[in-house]
Amino acid sequence: MAKEFTVIIEKDEEGYFIAEVPELKGCHTQAKSLDTLMERIKEAIQLCLEVEKKKHPLTHLVGVQKIAV
Repeated sequence: MAKEFTVIIEKDEEGYFIAEVPELKGCHTQAKSLDTLMERIKEAIQLCLEVEKKKHPLTHLVGVQKIAV
């Protein structure tokens, strides 16, 4: 059964796309194109799941909020 994860994607000042999965600590990657980024983040998720299974139960993302200060 496939699991769904939230992926936050940003673009840095050098033009790289950066993907992070908040539910999996330390699960992130980067690439020059979105297609490559999606392939890499799937691989990263699989690796993080293997590690997390041994260490901690998964957390669930509640939301992402912008705050002005």
